[in-house]
Amino acid sequence: MMPHPLIEKYVAGNFEKVMAYIPQEIRWTLQLQALAFLKIPVLAFISPRVVTMTDERCEIKIPLARRNKNHLGSMYFAVQAAGADCACGLAAFKLIDESGKKINLVFKDFQAEFLKRPDGDTHFICDEVQAIRELVAKAAATNERENLQVNVRATVPSKYGDEPVAVFKLTLSLKTR
Repeated sequence: MMPHPLIEKYVAGNFEKVMAYIPQEIRWTLQLQALAFLKIPVLAFISPRVVTMTDERCEIKIPLARRNKNHLGSMYFAVQAAGADCACGLAAFKLIDESGKKINLVFKDFQAEFLKRPDGDTHFICDEVQAIRELVAKAAATNERENLQVNVRATVPSKYGDEPVAVFKLTLSLKTR
């Protein structure tokens, strides 16, 4: 049974009003959690949160918890890889969604340099959102596979401030469907 059109209009109108009061970072965190639950369950296990999502930066926080620690009490390297993936991938997903095109996203390669032990809540920062935007536009225009190497850095602000504990290079590969 379909609801009455006036009811649909009322619910839709109020939904937008309610969403306007929810901070953008919380909305992006909820979308990231939905993506994790539906498509990439391992992400749901590590509980990533969106700290910042702007036209220039995507910052993801992963709390240090018992389930993502290694035997030394620092963040397991696979969790760090997932954090780098989230910081770069979420920015790309956002821009692909904004483009209105059906574009597949995959990481072609991955390099990591671990500098210090991440022994606290770790922030994964991608400052190359504008370059990703240009890649999405290029992939949408050419219908060819387009690649871009994206840098992500990990920090533990509570212990080391802005000093990186790890740096990552991921090659983002996009192609229209």
